Amino acid sequence: MLTIWGRLNSHNVKKVAWFAEELGLSFVRHDIGGQFGMSDAYLAMNPNALIPTIDDNGFILWESNAILRYLAPRHGGARWWPDEPQLRALGDRWMEWQNGYAPVQLDAFVNLVRTAPDKRDMAAVARSAQRCGELMAILDRYLAQTPWLSGEDFGVGDVPMGVYVHTWFTLDIERPDLPNLADWYNRLQSRPGYASQVMIPLT
Repeated sequence: MLTIWGRLNSHNVKKVAWFAEELGLSFVRHDIGGQFGMSDAYLAMNPNALIPTIDDNGFILWESNAILRYLAPRHGGARWWPDEPQLRALGDRWMEWQNGYAPVQLDAFVNLVRTAPDKRDMAAVARSAQRCGELMAILDRYLAQTPWLSGEDFGVGDVPMGVYVHTWFTLDIERPDLPNLADWYNRLQSRPGYASQVMIPLT
């Protein structure tokens, strides 16, 4: 049994819970972080005081993208973590790319979702939205050439930005018209794990 620690309204926890669903894994998730706090026992597992952390039959691991890279070959084999290094790298690069995208979206998310309306910095929201649109346009151009970030088939490389694109389409911000990105997002929504673990209200 896989155990996941972390509240589901965290982007990084969503990644892991969604991918566990894609792999068909039985798992239990415990709410940790944010309004739920962190116990001494949790901090002993993850001294960074961040989420998520997993326990896979006694193997403890933190850092969401590292968890994805572990779960893919461990429980999914070559279907999810190709043996061919170049094919594997095509999707893996977008997992790294997401690490650069996340801080750009943060101001829009925090102000519009986690800040009272009278205290929002709407100038920061506008700057964040503009930069997010510029970066999403890069994804759109790539998705004009291939159906998935991982290549010809949906793969682990689609997961990190798949979580963030839902937030981008849900936030009350101005967005450029990016048809290839919109098509990718629509196809993600048809995946049961995406619907249950990612497409929840933003809080």
